[in-house]
Amino acid sequence: MFVLKSLLGKMWGNPANPELMQIPAGQLYLVRPNSIKGSRECIFQDAVATIRRTGVEYQYQLVVTRAYEEGEEQLLDEDAETDDERVFLIDHALGFRFGTLDGDSTCSWRDLSGEEGDLWEFVSSKATNGLFELTLLHCKYGRSHEDATDAELEALKFESSTTSPASESANNLNVTEEEAPDPTISEDPFKDVPILHRSPAELYLFDLETDVFVIQEKEVNADLASNGDYDTWIIVRHNSTPFISAPIDAEMNPRFDMVNHAFMFTFRETEGLPGMTWCLRFDPKVFGEWKDKFTIYMWEGKNKASYAKAKTDEQRYIQDAYEDVEMAEPDDEDGPPNSEDEEDDADNASADEREEGQSESEDSDVDAFARGSKNQQLAVGYKNDMSFVARGDMIGVFAHQDDKMRFRTAIDRVKNLEGKAFSPRKMMLHNQDGDMLLLDPSNQNSVYRMDLEYGKVVDEWKVSDSLEVNNIIPDSKYAQMNPQQTFIGHSHNGLFRIDPRVSGNKLVDSQFKQYATKNDFSAATTTESGKLAVASNKGDIRLFDQIGKNAKTALPALGDPIIGVDVSADGRWLVATCKTYLLLIDTLIGDGRYKGSLGFDRSFPADSKPIPRRLQLKPEHVAYMEDPVSFTPARFNTGVNEAEKTIVTSTGKYVVICEYRLLSTSLTLAGNFRRLKQGRIDDYQIKQYDSRVVADNFKFGADKNIIVALEHNVVMANKKELAKPTRSSLAPRASLSTPVRKIRQSHSDIVDSPY
Repeated sequence: MFVLKSLLGKMWGNPANPELMQIPAGQLYLVRPNSIKGSRECIFQDAVATIRRTGVEYQYQLVVTRAYEEGEEQLLDEDAETDDERVFLIDHALGFRFGTLDGDSTCSWRDLSGEEGDLWEFVSSKATNGLFELTLLHCKYGRSHEDATDAELEALKFESSTTSPASESANNLNVTEEEAPDPTISEDPFKDVPILHRSPAELYLFDLETDVFVIQEKEVNADLASNGDYDTWIIVRHNSTPFISAPIDAEMNPRFDMVNHAFMFTFRETEGLPGMTWCLRFDPKVFGEWKDKFTIYMWEGKNKASYAKAKTDEQRYIQDAYEDVEMAEPDDEDGPPNSEDEEDDADNASADEREEGQSESEDSDVDAFARGSKNQQLAVGYKNDMSFVARGDMIGVFAHQDDKMRFRTAIDRVKNLEGKAFSPRKMMLHNQDGDMLLLDPSNQNSVYRMDLEYGKVVDEWKVSDSLEVNNIIPDSKYAQMNPQQTFIGHSHNGLFRIDPRVSGNKLVDSQFKQYATKNDFSAATTTESGKLAVASNKGDIRLFDQIGKNAKTALPALGDPIIGVDVSADGRWLVATCKTYLLLIDTLIGDGRYKGSLGFDRSFPADSKPIPRRLQLKPEHVAYMEDPVSFTPARFNTGVNEAEKTIVTSTGKYVVICEYRLLSTSLTLAGNFRRLKQGRIDDYQIKQYDSRVVADNFKFGADKNIIVALEHNVVMANKKELAKPTRSSLAPRASLSTPVRKIRQSHSDIVDSPY
């Protein structure tokens, strides 16, 4: 076949997106072989070529736009006319042809408004000719691109040429009638892409109807290919036929199965539909090297830096994050599971048999809180069994009653002291849940205090004249249970304590640490004793024993922004949330001079950094979901003198919990203590709702109750309601059909999936 339809599905699938494909950098030339003005004129030195939809079905345009350097367009007069765009209706008469010029890719077509033989030419160093030509052929087809056969597409091609019009003689520039080559010959559209690493593999595709992986090809090449600096793609092809082409990034939801020497990832063909989950299975002799290369290129793409320049301990940390080590069975000395384990297993079993979900309207009454925008934030109280949900400039107040959420009142139109309404971008309970601290996006130098008894803002605490307050957190994990006055804030590169009792600006100068470089801090949390963990959009994590001092430990960045971070009360365990995975980190120092200390108090030895465990949804589970994975900040269960046993997060319409036990020697994440010792890091339970989950957290002191803020409702879920991930619990309720169009084998050829 010419190419698997999924190759183009991402571009064609969303009718609301007017752009099908774009070459972001190139030059546009006008070639006039018979003109006295010269044979070749550069029209746009920096240009972007885009294939766009028009308002007419099956008609498309090629648009070449001049690209301005930053600030350059501001030099033009507002009323000055500009001629910075060329638009061409894609038609057979343009005679598109592709070639090369001094190693660069070229696309040329007739200038229908010029003299005979005149051509337009777009030259780009990006190796995108194959896919660009394929897209143009589909646009020229004149009907739905999904109906196009390989032979029909081949018939639309211009007689192939390997050179640019600029290098041809004037006599050869006149366009001849297009001839169709042998349609049985399929040209690899990625044949000119530089290959960084290649390994043979078997290719499988997950079938949603049968819930197993189906073999697609016994012999494929799994290529890691360069599309520019720090831009690496995975290309899977059999001979010259490509099956898959996708950029290497976190959106793939990549996962390595170390036992079966396999690599799984998700390719989402169309927004709003389930993805396609692929599996590459390697020979054990080549799997390790392919995995290491993939990890390196993914890290380089995220960090835009050379992996070779990273320190040895950082490289080890990066590689360890992708190790899914299968541990041994539990030793007999561990003994049988305790009664709580058995109870939890029984709960999970009964949840599997229970009908999925409840109607959201059964769980709470929010009619008085129904107007306005969607829910945005959630704050769960520690003292008064209350939760607060922000929606625009309103805050809804809900009571925890009989394992349900009961709407109590709405604080209408949050206003500052000048009477101006604002929508809080951050809210934090304070002073024994009697106050709510708020950040106003239009005044980022201050913190506002709302008295919850009166439901109004009563104080504005200006922190600094120049420093922005991007986030606030309690002094310690359970500080809001006490009449604690001070709290902690951070900017993009500074950490500081805020004390509302001091005169003037409320920043405590003696407890202020600012970094010279832009660290881009994104999230922070504290232990019960007030030690501090701070994460950044770069993906690194710093551990402090006290504010105002240098970090004791700096954990390297994997490259994905960290959107949330939480820590166990004793500081031993830390969970950081990235968009498509969680990182679970043991902060205990296991070797060296400070063995037995935590990373908050001492630095890890260079050769003994912790092993970060990536916790993610299995790619075959993601295949059922309508939307890409996008986790909300993960939280441990909370409660004074309560052991942290469970993590909760959510993505899309799903709430996800992970249960585990903390051990003094090692930890992975699992459904219970027995599976924990086996090294399972993909054991979780899930519940699907009818709308997107905005935020979630445990009820204080109870790991079995989860407060869930949906877009238009607030509910309480019991852990028993969550079930193991299955087709029935994961697939969108409106449809359980598979999007897979290419399952060539009969069901007799389906192999049981070990994944």
